[in-house]
Amino acid sequence: MAFPESVKLQALKDSGGRCQCHREHVGKRAAHHGGRCPKIFTGRRTWHAHHIVAGGSDTLSNCEVLCIPCHKLTRTYGR
Repeated sequence: MAFPESVKLQALKDSGGRCQCHREHVGKRAAHHGGRCPKIFTGRRTWHAHHIVAGGSDTLSNCEVLCIPCHKLTRTYGR
C-alpha cells in the first residue's frame, strides 16, 4: 500500500524536516544513532515515508519520515 500525498506532506511537516529514525540498527552499519538521526532533508528525493507497522494503514499515525539510508536499514525495506 502507499500513503496518499497529503499524508506524506503532513508527516514531513510534523517531522520538522528531519529524519524521525530512533532505531539502533543492531549489527548494521549506521554512522549515527544513540538518539535521533541527525539528517536534515534538503529535497524530496532525500526521504521516504515509512509504514511504522508494516502492512498497516496508510494514515498519518502509521507514517514516519526517514532518510533513505535509515529506511534501507529497516527490516521491511523493499517488501
